[in-house]
Amino acid sequence: MRDQETAPGHPERRLSTKETAELLGVKPETVYAYVSRGQLGSRREPGGRGSTFDAKEVEALARRNRRESNGSSGSGGELSVRTRITLIEKDRYFFRGVDATELAARHSYEEIAEWLWTGELRPGITFTAPKAAVAVARRAVDALPEHAGPTDRLRVAAISAATADPLRFDLSEDAVLGTARTLIPTLVAALPPVRRTHRDEGPLAHRLWARLSGHPADEASLRALDTALGLLVDHDLAASTLAVRVAASARAHAYAAVSSGLGVLEGPLHGAASGLAHRMLLDVLDRGSAAPVVADELRAGRRVPGLGHRLYPGEDPRARTLFALLKDVPGAGPALAAARDIVATTARHTPLHANVDLALAVLTASSGMPSTAGETIFAVARTAGWIAHALEEYGERPLRMRPSGHYVGPKPPQPLPE
Repeated sequence: MRDQETAPGHPERRLSTKETAELLGVKPETVYAYVSRGQLGSRREPGGRGSTFDAKEVEALARRNRRESNGSSGSGGELSVRTRITLIEKDRYFFRGVDATELAARHSYEEIAEWLWTGELRPGITFTAPKAAVAVARRAVDALPEHAGPTDRLRVAAISAATADPLRFDLSEDAVLGTARTLIPTLVAALPPVRRTHRDEGPLAHRLWARLSGHPADEASLRALDTALGLLVDHDLAASTLAVRVAASARAHAYAAVSSGLGVLEGPLHGAASGLAHRMLLDVLDRGSAAPVVADELRAGRRVPGLGHRLYPGEDPRARTLFALLKDVPGAGPALAAARDIVATTARHTPLHANVDLALAVLTASSGMPSTAGETIFAVARTAGWIAHALEEYGERPLRMRPSGHYVGPKPPQPLPE
């Protein structure tokens, strides 16, 4: 772009939308996405045909984008991504500046998802799955082997639903939001129901319950499940969320971005961690004491699951909120006591607090759910957060999340192998 030095008496230089897009290396519609997210200010000049932008503000944004594309954060070279979604600070976390535990206590999962996506609350909103997408996803999921895990089913459901959506390549904000509101209920509807009598309507937590438990759903249990979904919607740049942002940076559509997150989530150190805590809880209940169970875990060289979190030196706020609700869940008393026994036993040597995986394990173990249920809850909940991060990334410069490798192999040129 040509040099446009500010003339004397004109302290503010303005750029057109086209000039701004060229300087940022994005499409014109992405410029307005920056505006809608508060990253750029715009002004319509009197008699002008379009918006104009402060050149200094645009250049500052371009510099930030370049730093991020090079993986520079000013803090030891770690990749840093600017986000307006989640802040984790001093044993608390916030969604768009609002305490996440308070949101989860007062609002449904769907309402929290809308807040994360748009910054607006829509009381009473529920998500509806298109019949065509559900039919395609169910056929694909039903064809999987019986031993397929929950993440296998959800990933297959997501890709199958994508094939039924000819508009999936439209990455405009409205289109992606439309995808999000239908994809999440489609994922739930594609899971095989445990109970013969189930409804595919009403709050998402009610529909998900029938896919996880054969027990009748009481009000306290449904509230605990819905709150768990809301608490787990997002957690900053977890490994799966980073994978989603990399996919979105390459302009993969929302279904593919979610599939990327599901692939990472399946690891035992991420979404599947609650299953380990679930099986440990059942073992404690069976043996009557946490002491031999904890000893077995340590003897095998494993960490005791469900304890500690690298981002919370103190108590995991998600666990604290969920444990408080579980006190009202019928039949949860023994599992809660077992969880307290585990924490107390390990605290003799290592003062670790319970994390959300242990709280999820209490919910699933006391509700007659399989050990994989926590993984399903985690994946369904986090899909909303992944969509929020994908939306942010679509508004950034394409392919910016491309760090350089630090080559440490043999120095070239090497002879051809024989």
